[in-house]
Amino acid sequence: MKDIRPLYETYGAEEYYRLHGEGYENPHEPIIRALVQRNLARWDCSGGVLDFCAGGGEVTRALLEQKGVQVRGCDPYTYALYERLTGCPCDRWSFMEVIKGADLGHYSLIISSFALHLCPEKELFSLVWALFMAAPVLVVITPHKRPALEELPGIELVWEDFELTERGKKVRLKVYQRMV
Repeated sequence: MKDIRPLYETYGAEEYYRLHGEGYENPHEPIIRALVQRNLARWDCSGGVLDFCAGGGEVTRALLEQKGVQVRGCDPYTYALYERLTGCPCDRWSFMEVIKGADLGHYSLIISSFALHLCPEKELFSLVWALFMAAPVLVVITPHKRPALEELPGIELVWEDFELTERGKKVRLKVYQRMV
């Protein structure tokens, strides 16, 4: 399994994806697929799904195996790779563009896989709140305990699931909603 952490440390996440976005492969794709497929029946996808910071479309490909799920991607660095691998459209919004009010559209849910932990902590609340303006449910798949969105005001952790990596580390799937 390829560890990209040293490359993040060398280049920073943004520069890494700018340089290597077209060839990016998430080494945890089988785990992402398992988490999505195991939890899909619990989600309302009737209004479509936004795969936010979509990478190479790992989440989208798992969703497309279920007939009738409409998915759109968003990734400012890997959009061409995403479109090539999934055949779905991909917008190019960055964290900052979303925070500043990019029109994401409206969806039943947004899934962000292996990305929100990269958002600077001081901008995380604004980003997440903007995502909640586009969908009532936010699903976060992360190789860390971060981000702990349940610690932010007005956000509720609905449920959590996980898969273990070959090294015994948890990859978490957390489902959030805004508190009313």
